[in-house]
Amino acid sequence: MFERVFDLMTTVDPPSDIPSSDGGTRPDPSGTPHHLPPRGPRHYAAAMSPEPAGVAPQEPPAERDLTTHRRVAGVLETLALHHVRPELRQLPGAVRTAQAAADALGVSPAEIANSLIFAALGADGSRTPLLVLASGGHRVDTAKVASLLELDALERADPDFVREHTGMAIGGVAPVGHPQRLRTVIDVTLGRYDRVWAAAGHSHAVFATTYDELIRITGGQAMDVA
Repeated sequence: MFERVFDLMTTVDPPSDIPSSDGGTRPDPSGTPHHLPPRGPRHYAAAMSPEPAGVAPQEPPAERDLTTHRRVAGVLETLALHHVRPELRQLPGAVRTAQAAADALGVSPAEIANSLIFAALGADGSRTPLLVLASGGHRVDTAKVASLLELDALERADPDFVREHTGMAIGGVAPVGHPQRLRTVIDVTLGRYDRVWAAAGHSHAVFATTYDELIRITGGQAMDVA
């Protein structure tokens, strides 16, 4: 390819008249009329030219401080009532799965405390919310959990049910900070880790906690949920 470009750049037609020493012109010995293109500005390097002097590169937009977000602030206030001042992390993108959160934090999915809302079906036909804080390393065995809690069944809640009972959207549900305290189950697998991460009321915010702390602040029941 480079040889072809070189040919195109160098095979230019010489002029039909060549200046002579006395200021006139003489015919081109080849006898073939040729014409040079007019000189002009060179544009081939424009794409590689630096920014003009004095023009600063555009800065990316500042990251929003989620501690002022209503739901996140509510979670932090509830944690403060339990004498907890957590490490809060803001993630670059929404984390709606344990794997996405783990990738963003540089940990394993098992170290993510997923906040899963289920509709608990009672023998009397009641349908109440149940919060399961489960390790992201495995799935919840809903039949097993329902049996241990003496429920007829557990159904995965839809987004409206989740927001109604937590005030938060799926992907951002925190262990605390809900309109009413929820019945809660804590996955015993989380106890294998010195530190785990839970959502803080927003899909871009998580906080560091521990298995024992989760039991204490939620009043939850420890259980093997897998």
